[in-house]
Amino acid sequence: MTDGGDYFDALITQALENLPPEFRAQLDSVAIVVDDYPTTEQLVATHAHGLFGIYQGIPRTAYGAEAAPFPSKITLFRGPLEAYSASADELAQSVEETLFHEIGHHLGISDARLRELELERRQRRSAP
Repeated sequence: MTDGGDYFDALITQALENLPPEFRAQLDSVAIVVDDYPTTEQLVATHAHGLFGIYQGIPRTAYGAEAAPFPSKITLFRGPLEAYSASADELAQSVEETLFHEIGHHLGISDARLRELELERRQRRSAP
């Protein structure tokens, strides 16, 4: 993790610790970095008006027959995440959700399926 400030790195570290070990083990070729804001090129490439994070690389499901890892990068955008979050707890939750979403892309999971999984996760979290 780079360029994120100590508190933001701590949020990322905590989110990674909340990730099941079998998923953490799939991140050996992934750099996780923090930038203040997405670039125009990143917004255009994703057809988005704003981003909390972006995955750039080749999903593990697209690796060759020898399953050789390709370098990938997950970038979290501090400015939008902080602006969206009204409290430190909300920021921690947004960082975790964004990181998990981008890790999902690294694992080859589509946006539609990631939305379904996040909805299920939120429902479990709010259940009595």
